[in-house]
Amino acid sequence: MAGKFIHADDVHKATNITFQTQHVSRSKRGQVLGTRGGFRGCTIWFTGLSGAGKTTISFALEEYLVAQGIPSYSLDGDNVRHGLNKNLGFTPEDREENIRRISEVAKLFADGGIVCLTSFISPFKKDRELARKLHEEAGLPFIECFVNTSLEVCESRDVKGLYKKARAGQIKGFTGIDQQYEEPEKPELVLRAGELSIDECVQEVVSVLQQKAVIPESAVATVKELFVPESRCEAARAEAQSLPSLNINKLDTQWVQVLSEGWATPLTGFMREREFLQCQHFGCLLDGGITNQSIPIVLPVQTTDKERLDGTSAISLSYEGRRIAILRSPEFYEHRKEERCSRQFGTSNTGHPYVKMIYESGDWLVGGDLEVLERIKWNDGLDEYRLTPNELRAKFRQMNADAVFAFQLRNPVHNGHALLMTDTKRRLRERGYKNPVLLLHPLGGWTKDDDVALDWRMKQHQAIMDDGVLDPESTVMAIFPSPMMYAGPTEVQWHAKARMATGANFYIVGRDPAGMPHPIKEKGDLYNHTHGAKVLTMAPGLTQLEIVPFRVAAYNMKKKAMDFYDPEKKDDFMFISGTKMRGMARAGETPPDGFMAPSAWKVMVEYYQQLAAQQS
Repeated sequence: MAGKFIHADDVHKATNITFQTQHVSRSKRGQVLGTRGGFRGCTIWFTGLSGAGKTTISFALEEYLVAQGIPSYSLDGDNVRHGLNKNLGFTPEDREENIRRISEVAKLFADGGIVCLTSFISPFKKDRELARKLHEEAGLPFIECFVNTSLEVCESRDVKGLYKKARAGQIKGFTGIDQQYEEPEKPELVLRAGELSIDECVQEVVSVLQQKAVIPESAVATVKELFVPESRCEAARAEAQSLPSLNINKLDTQWVQVLSEGWATPLTGFMREREFLQCQHFGCLLDGGITNQSIPIVLPVQTTDKERLDGTSAISLSYEGRRIAILRSPEFYEHRKEERCSRQFGTSNTGHPYVKMIYESGDWLVGGDLEVLERIKWNDGLDEYRLTPNELRAKFRQMNADAVFAFQLRNPVHNGHALLMTDTKRRLRERGYKNPVLLLHPLGGWTKDDDVALDWRMKQHQAIMDDGVLDPESTVMAIFPSPMMYAGPTEVQWHAKARMATGANFYIVGRDPAGMPHPIKEKGDLYNHTHGAKVLTMAPGLTQLEIVPFRVAAYNMKKKAMDFYDPEKKDDFMFISGTKMRGMARAGETPPDGFMAPSAWKVMVEYYQQLAAQQS
């Protein structure tokens, strides 16, 4: 189309003005903006045909970054034309002015420390180069992202019906039809949105942002597995045999499994003193941004081992006579047991089972970078359920899950739990999710002696699935390898944070999570049963997760089913505590109809009968 173009230099009509330098520096803004620390300001310029996926990717990236504690804002082409640029049309002159204004606005957002995401067709190279020049002259990163989706794919999407109108001649000057789109020659990133999923596109952008040091490594949603690469396995095994060895117990080996599979990302091994102090005093890891890590993952050693191994460059870790890992650059530091227990558990009373184990462990801790020689297997018939975070992510992708809600448990499932899970699924669908998937994720590490054994819990959970109480088509049952610490609200944060590694974005918190009775019986419960849920809604570094609070369920005698408790109809409800449930199972009694699936209850009765036979 003919017409005189208005260049940016011609638009500057104001006179008698002087640019004023602000008093607040970018580094200072970076300290107070967001939770990751550091100045993150930049502009990511998404360009491509209408329907290429620019806005979809931009909004998904914005959601991801904000969930990671990084301030971000999307400027969408249609949205901006509702306000700032509502006086502009689609002539070449107006299109140039549209992009000029957006370039200036994006620069201001970036200068304010915000990751600004712009989604505009911006078909002309010179307009995009103007945007880049504005940022580069201001010392701000500018990342051009070409969403390279073919015209055929864009036209097949045509959500707004614009291509159809353009083909019919009802819209003139439509990019891709009767107006040329000038492809970027050297964009920082090319996204083939017609071939990749939205999540894959987001992660490609995030990877570029990390490479350019715009965002810290801790904000990249990659799971840090600590396994030795297959190409190095033979050499690493030979090296492990040559190194001085430290014997570790089953509990320590369970923590090796947790670390090696990436549940504690971004930890690279057992905590060094700096990480331990951050965890103990702040409940977070602070290097590279705030990452929630409320419980210490440490390796205790005896004084004799510390004296033998101190000063070595690497040691091998052995379990039951087999070398399973290498710990590099080991750092030994004092194991202040009373202080650790008081901070972590709120008590140093050795009547608490995990506290007792801490007091019985070594007087030193050793941290270092961990290289695990092979995947930890327990050969107990349950290894098939021990899916790593990466395997779970792949499973959810295979199921086309658009939301994953996780439920942590260490006890048998009754219909009250099932009610909470199915109600969560219903609410997610009401919010627009098409395929929410439940991660039923029982804890599989060490538990105290009077808890139901893992193999029996898995049998009971499977019976719940087989009876259709939970939908097996939209449920993934897997084992979470972490030991149980019984540290109340402090530990609940760990349970939630670890599930973030699986890609879960909703987390159901139960009543009194990670709770237990006080070691001094007269004092009742060690933790307030409501505090776990309250703490999770406030905990730093968990913004990726939306917490689904526990709703009290009880047995409705009129409905003969588990139901959400209604205080106005309290006479209709009967509470069946865990203690009462276990007593009924031990006695071989049948619970009220609708309390638990019959086949699942049968598993419970068999377990306690077997336990009684063993004890007698």
